[in-house]
Amino acid sequence: MDLQHHTLQRPAAKAILVLILVATLSGQGAFGQNIQTLPNRVRAPALDGGSDWINTSGPLDLGQLRGKFVLLDFWTYCCINCMHILPELKKLEQKYANELVVIGVHSGKFFSEGDSKNIHDAVLRYGIEHPVVNDAQRILWTKYQVSVWPSFRIIDPEGFVIATHSGETTFEALDAFFSRAVLSYRRKRVLDETPLRFELERYSEAPTPLRFPGKVYADEASDRLFISDSSHNRIVVTRLDGTLVDVIGSGGMGRQDGGYQAATFDHPQAVVLHQGHLYVADTENHSIRKIDLVNKQVTTIAGTGKMSSEFVVRSAGRPTSTSLSSPWALCFHEDELYIAMAGKHQIWKMTFDPPKIFPYAGNCEEDIIDGPLLPRAAYQKGFAAFAQPSGLTSDGQWLFVADSEGSSIRAVPFLPNDRVRTVIGTAALPDNRLFTFGDREGRLAPGMLQHPLGVAYDNKRIYVADTYNNKIKVIDLATSTLKTIAGDFESGRTDQPARFDEPAGLSIAANKLFVADTNNHLVRVIDLADNYAVKTLDIKGLEPPDIEDSTPIVPLANLKQTTFAATEVKPVDGQLGLSIELNLPEGNKLNSAAPMSYRVEVLDGDKIISADAVGKSQQISDLSTRFNLDIPLAATQGAARLNIMLTFFYCREGSEAVCKVGDVSWTGLVTLSDKARTEQLELKHVAW
Repeated sequence: MDLQHHTLQRPAAKAILVLILVATLSGQGAFGQNIQTLPNRVRAPALDGGSDWINTSGPLDLGQLRGKFVLLDFWTYCCINCMHILPELKKLEQKYANELVVIGVHSGKFFSEGDSKNIHDAVLRYGIEHPVVNDAQRILWTKYQVSVWPSFRIIDPEGFVIATHSGETTFEALDAFFSRAVLSYRRKRVLDETPLRFELERYSEAPTPLRFPGKVYADEASDRLFISDSSHNRIVVTRLDGTLVDVIGSGGMGRQDGGYQAATFDHPQAVVLHQGHLYVADTENHSIRKIDLVNKQVTTIAGTGKMSSEFVVRSAGRPTSTSLSSPWALCFHEDELYIAMAGKHQIWKMTFDPPKIFPYAGNCEEDIIDGPLLPRAAYQKGFAAFAQPSGLTSDGQWLFVADSEGSSIRAVPFLPNDRVRTVIGTAALPDNRLFTFGDREGRLAPGMLQHPLGVAYDNKRIYVADTYNNKIKVIDLATSTLKTIAGDFESGRTDQPARFDEPAGLSIAANKLFVADTNNHLVRVIDLADNYAVKTLDIKGLEPPDIEDSTPIVPLANLKQTTFAATEVKPVDGQLGLSIELNLPEGNKLNSAAPMSYRVEVLDGDKIISADAVGKSQQISDLSTRFNLDIPLAATQGAARLNIMLTFFYCREGSEAVCKVGDVSWTGLVTLSDKARTEQLELKHVAW
């Protein structure tokens, strides 16, 4: 694979959307009334060329999305800058749910990132809720003239590219752009604000006890294993044999301190035990958390909860007042905490007496360069550079780093006058250091890895989670060799033969190597004394967190109501029967995969409809626009005014990739009587 495009090396001084619209000769701005006549509007290229679509039931084309703004997010799932964009996009999608469609264009960097199954897992791991296309051959990348990850291309409701942006940005910058754009296109009456629904992968995913576990820490002295259950936003504690001990965190996404049941995390990664306390890299909270295992309390000891936008090298601050950026791995040395600050491409250090946190190594450049630890200014040449450090371990003399984006293992000295060196990797290359990777064993000098995320040291050996090669390898420092001890390039979840799926975290205890087998949602155990035999850790009694899905099926506000005539209805078996007829736009059908939801409100007290009738779902079995619903009753006699609101999903004949949301609502007086002549209330939907 020829990878000539480089990730964004330096942050922009200010997040700015670069418009490719130009003002008219009359001097009007980019969103003036004459927007349709702007000479530099470019017809958006078609979205064909991708190998697979994820989070939608089929390929999308821009014709299906006419009337919506479309934001194309060009990304690759290894890239920390791309990860930083996702929460900003989620906020944007929530605010402009009816005006904007985000489409992720995954143009992968590494070999394994061209695999649609791996992208599918990344979509679930990061909680992405918009369609994603696998641009494995970079066809869309080329069509839209993209050169860095992440990059945006914004398409207007009429199908023209109107804006572009490269690198990280914020919700505020995007919101400033869309607030003006939406107003302009709404005035032009070309904006279609009908809600859409896509078939997200999470709708069909079965729950698992662990969900994308990122890291593990094994402690032989206390017979405990700590597992960062990353996508369940909690820490799981077991014995080394898998016996469940405790669960830390409610499973809800947040940054709340407190007891185990109240505390919340956001995709935690590294866990490390030190002097009876557990320290957690709470990655997407950009924080370090400390857990008192005796009193069962969680506290935040570093980070403000907001990602730092500054790149500094000579600055120390109070830990809780200093903004961090995606802390990914932790390691203690002589009571001082070392942090792989993936979002800064640096190694940081935290002291406790006095409490301070500061950069320790790395000039902020995303690269694989050996040299002195820290320059006087960011990006100063001749100093050590890292590329998304994601794993840490130590032999007491050196801090070993899994430098993932450069597919390298680095050695960082604890003595400040020593230099960073590369154990295996690309530092000696004159160029293309971030794009040289592979799967080559033997002597260290020509050896290759592919995006390693985890390391563990024991007895002059560094064990490596060679993540994108689906292998566990060992570097023998005495012989300067590299070899695989478990796994092969094919992903899998078998013990014999041993197969993994993007393993990311390692820890050693009792002559066992514990592996966070991330995409398999498992912890695996490799016996270092028994020819590297592999088994899967059985954690009996562990259940996924019981967290309600707070994502609304559809907005049910401000509906136009149809008033039906006062009707007397005879209840049957304690239920009110509804006969409903829908009228779809010509050429459309009901979506076979989407459940219908309804809500019934009683306006004159709780005389008829019981509370559990609110928000029920009804699967459409025959896909007919005429069907019946039965509503449970709290009383079989009496009268009340009802609001009946119905939400359904429809799409064009021959395609269910773009599913529109239909909302209808009726109101009227219903009298229940055993003497009524009809057993159903007839409701017709006629207006579109």
